Amino acid sequence: MQHNDLIARLEAEFMAHDDGSDASHDINHARRVMRAALQIAATEGGGDEGVIIAAAYLHDWVNLPKNDPNRSRASEFSAEAAKPILASLGFAPDRIEATCHAILTHSFSANIPPRTVEARALQDSDRLEALGAIGLARVFAIAGQLGSSLFDGEDPFAKSRPLDDRRYAVDHFEVKLLRLPETMQTATGRNMAEARAEVMRRFLRSLAEELGHAMPW
Repeated sequence: MQHNDLIARLEAEFMAHDDGSDASHDINHARRVMRAALQIAATEGGGDEGVIIAAAYLHDWVNLPKNDPNRSRASEFSAEAAKPILASLGFAPDRIEATCHAILTHSFSANIPPRTVEARALQDSDRLEALGAIGLARVFAIAGQLGSSLFDGEDPFAKSRPLDDRRYAVDHFEVKLLRLPETMQTATGRNMAEARAEVMRRFLRSLAEELGHAMPW
């Protein structure tokens, strides 16, 4: 199957499945992940582009809220749900296995090491979505979904209190987001992540200036 045909069929599957309730994991997220993963894989030496495309569209097929007790199993559920879809698309068993491995290992909370270039590219590209200007938009959108505050008005950068990113969105930058570049699986992904992390640091410096608080990190 040609890539354009594969993308068209995956887009149709995605739109039929998506209920529109989560803007941070919509079809545009899947498209951006696909483009970044293809770029990373090409720079890192190739891989099966069809596997990467399918994994990008299907990686969040079962998308559980961040506060769901089964959140760490979402990628496992997505990989299982992907199997009949991939079979219907004509994927051979080995390509189904490769795609499902990429889906399974992409998740931060699952903590399963990726073994293939396709899986490493997908994990890096999905983590890039949590950084940069897009990451800024997504972190505050998710905070709104969870009912979190933007920041602690008295101590926005947790100088005198423990970090609590379930309660304050800005705390999530130090708890997780600014640490993501060091978790990247590829050199290409790491370079992209560092550039996007600097976008976030500039935002935090501007926020600190506006609030009249110095950043402790």
